Amino acid sequence: MQTIETRTNPRLCRLADEPEDYRRLGLDPDTVEAWEDGLRTDPGPGSYEWWYFDAHLGDGSSLVIMFNTKNPMAPHKPLEPTVSAQLNRPGAEPLTLAPRVSADQFHAGKDGCDVRVADNWFRGDLHYYEIHVAHEGTTIDVQLTAQVRPWRKGAGRVYFGANDEHYFAWLASVPQGAVSVQLNNGGRTERLTGIGYHDHNWGDVAMPRLMNHWYWGRAQAGPYSVIASYSTAGHKYGDAEIPTFLLTRGETVVAEDPGKVSFHLEDVHIDEHSGKPVGNIVVYDYEDGQDRYRVSFHRAKTIMDRKLIDEISGLKHVLARLKGFDGAYLRFTGTVQLEHFVGGNKVEDVSDHGIWELMYFGRTTSDDKSAEEG
Repeated sequence: MQTIETRTNPRLCRLADEPEDYRRLGLDPDTVEAWEDGLRTDPGPGSYEWWYFDAHLGDGSSLVIMFNTKNPMAPHKPLEPTVSAQLNRPGAEPLTLAPRVSADQFHAGKDGCDVRVADNWFRGDLHYYEIHVAHEGTTIDVQLTAQVRPWRKGAGRVYFGANDEHYFAWLASVPQGAVSVQLNNGGRTERLTGIGYHDHNWGDVAMPRLMNHWYWGRAQAGPYSVIASYSTAGHKYGDAEIPTFLLTRGETVVAEDPGKVSFHLEDVHIDEHSGKPVGNIVVYDYEDGQDRYRVSFHRAKTIMDRKLIDEISGLKHVLARLKGFDGAYLRFTGTVQLEHFVGGNKVEDVSDHGIWELMYFGRTTSDDKSAEEG
């Protein structure tokens, strides 16, 4: 069992990686199966689930698509599916598609990824995916072909509480894949290609009850594919620090032990809109014997900057303000650099475009304040 380090009780937060965890969840420790990307929850009250895709395209664009069973901030609600797509193009306003859908238009299979919401779909088998989003005469069609095999950390869950009362689950269905996009907008058809990613998340309680904040990102750099995140649990769960790190070279896993990765921010500033501290450079250092891999995300542009309270209305908005809720979500694009050192000598230095995010549910921590002052 990997116990995630906390500042109080080490059992308040743990990665599900014991033999009993795999048996209980029906998982093979060494193989990800297609059904794992299917519906994993009852989409009614008491859960949330989403399927996520992003891509960097050859013309410098970035594309993000999400299919949700509901707002993950409100898992207690009944099924309220949403579909969203955002295309950010150099020198142009973002193109956002958010078709209005209803609960009776939602269907998701349990044998594999087969999610349909009205006239939109997200389907595939861990190797090949098709995604279709349509709204007001604009359509986006995606084909994603995996280049890196699917991956999960342990049994794909982090449990919270001394008795595993709650969980957050994550499957990297396609850590990296070749992408083809057909965009039909305003009577014009374009075809774009690039590199993409797909993952799948689900849980049983609103994330602000578990997490304070996280950085998450993924990229291709030279022959490498990287997924990296660093989360901080809420104070109730000991401020646990939860690292995730996957580095592959082709089909070969180069690094995946979260105990060997450290994380820090450089060139920190306060984001004017959200009020959150943002690192212009996000750094993951992975050390394994003589080998050291330094992965750094260099922000060029903030492509999304949302205050979560702005998405709440009426009495709930008033109550959230009274409680001091100031959550925020920011998404960035820029350059991801990977440096490989052997015995202190740099032997590789490669970089490419990347996309990453900062999700902040709670108030700024004392560690963040120290970073601001430093």
